[in-house]
Amino acid sequence: MMSMKCKYAIKALVRLGLDFEKGYLQIKYIAEKENIPRKFLEQILLELKHARMVGSKQGVGGGYYLLKKTKDISVADVYRLFDGAIALVPCVSLTFYQKCDDCKNEQECLLHDEFVKIREGARKVMSKTTILSFLQHAKNQAKMKK
Repeated sequence: MMSMKCKYAIKALVRLGLDFEKGYLQIKYIAEKENIPRKFLEQILLELKHARMVGSKQGVGGGYYLLKKTKDISVADVYRLFDGAIALVPCVSLTFYQKCDDCKNEQECLLHDEFVKIREGARKVMSKTTILSFLQHAKNQAKMKK
């Protein structure tokens, strides 16, 4: 299950994309619009900044902004940053691989190959789903309400 930290990170990135034309967005604004606790959002934005997904400008009129294009930030990128491996078991993880203690070897494991399929399915969908995907969905919803 996705952590609240990861979900809030995605919400913050979507808000930065939705209000891109407004320029720098202050933490208070993002927190209020997305119903995210301000202190928690500060930590999240700092991690996104270290990952070079967002940037910030200090001072009057400053705030946060997207460094990457919305089409270049995938759910997989954000998930790995905050929650780690996409794989359900460590022996099939691409980036956080660990041998399972309860298996003699992966070739004889009855679960391994199916968990690889599950990982690949999730990874493909999460990699194709970008912040732009959420923005397009939001625009479509807004059109339907008119």
